[in-house]
Formats: sequence, structure tokens, C-alpha cells
Amino acid sequence: MSSTTASGSLAGRVALVTGAASGIGRAAALAYAAAGASVMVADVDVAGGDETVALIGEDGGQAAFLRTDVSQERDVAALVAETLARFGRLDCAFNNAGIEGRKTAYLDFPLDEFDRIFAINTRGVWICMQHEIPAMLRSGGGAIVNNASIAGLRGAADLPAYSASKHAVVGMTRSVAKNQARNNIRVNAVCPGIIDTPMMDRIVAEVFTREAATVMQPIGRMGAPAEVAAAVVWLSSDAASLVTGIAMPVDGGATG
Repeated sequence: MSSTTASGSLAGRVALVTGAASGIGRAAALAYAAAGASVMVADVDVAGGDETVALIGEDGGQAAFLRTDVSQERDVAALVAETLARFGRLDCAFNNAGIEGRKTAYLDFPLDEFDRIFAINTRGVWICMQHEIPAMLRSGGGAIVNNASIAGLRGAADLPAYSASKHAVVGMTRSVAKNQARNNIRVNAVCPGIIDTPMMDRIVAEVFTREAATVMQPIGRMGAPAEVAAAVVWLSSDAASLVTGIAMPVDGGATG
């Protein structure tokens, strides 16, 4: 990996972000670019992905988009191959793509909905890491950040499958971090709390009010996607060179 400064600069590096058409994923793509990285943007939302690339370009950064369904291994393989073809390497990855599913009582939760949530939130992260790690090894190492949730640390009663899928992401992160530590690949997770995103808008409409969501965090407000993105970029940088295998809450004290 090319050198960085203690400030977390990623100049000369290449980052991949899934679920980058909006919300935390878009904020992370913009933050990676602002730190100097070239960014491969991935999402099923073509219009949103193209807009993220355009925003990076407007700020003088380099980015490209490829439509990717992370639950499909062929899509992920193509994404990593396209990243290497366009930018020559892969140094950082933020496996962010995910869905929340419907609010449904546990005993009434349909298995097909459970399978859909796990296919994207859990299997998708697993597939991404399986293809990202060999690409990173070509350059001597790298840093992976997986997007979990505070629901992956303590559970959410109204979102049982989502909570289960995010607990699995935390477990995978810790296991793969140990497995790859001697290969100079660090693997961490961020666990966002109540963040002002389109997904949170859907959860608020389905589960609780916006006002209730705001007071769930001791800091007294929702977080901004850019605040999660800052944690992602830090974990991806040499400033976090001794950090691997953690699940970092970014939640205004909700899990404190």
C-alpha cells in the first residue's frame, strides 16, 4: 500500500463502496475522494450511482460506477475486476449495501423476506470480502470496513431479521480480521445509530416517529451520513494501522 500521513490521507489509493447511490454510502464515496482516493461506486440504483460519480467529479475527484447487486456473486466479481481494470489496484473497501426489511412481528416474519435481507446484508458482505481480499493482496494489503448497525450490537425488537443480519456482519468482521491480520489486511465494522438517511426515513415511518428517533441518542439529534463516513475513512487509513476486528459504534452515545 502506498504511504499515507497521520491525518488519514488516502492519496494514490483506490476505494470501492457498495450501496453508494445515497445515504451513508454516498457520503463515504465522497469522503474517500476528498481524502485523495479514486473511488469505484456500486449500487443497484443506476441514477443515484451516476449522481455520486458526478458529485465526486465536480470536486475534482476520480470515480466510476458499475451497477452491482451484492447478493449476486457474478456482479461482485465483475465489480472487483472492473475496479482493477480502471484503477489498477484495490486498497480500501466499504461494504455498505443493505436493506432494513419490513416491520413484522417475529412469529409472523415470512421466510422469503428473511432470506432477502440476509442475501444482501450478510451474504453480500461475505461475497464482497471473498473477492476484495485477493485483489488487495496483489498490492500488499488493504483495509475493509463493513457497515453493521447498533442493531447488530444490541438488537431491535421491531426489526428481527435486520438485527440478526447485522449481528452476523459483526461476527464475520471479527473472524475475517483475525484470519487476515498477518496478510496486512485490516477488517473493521462501523455500527451507525440513528442517521439521517433515506433508510432511516423508511424505518421512522414504519417503526417510530422522527422525534422519538432523535431522543434515542444521548447526543440529542440524528447523526449525519458524513459523520459515519469520517469513521469509515479513518478506519481505512494508516491512522488506524493498529485497529482491526472492531465494531465501532457511531451513534451519539446510544450504546454507551
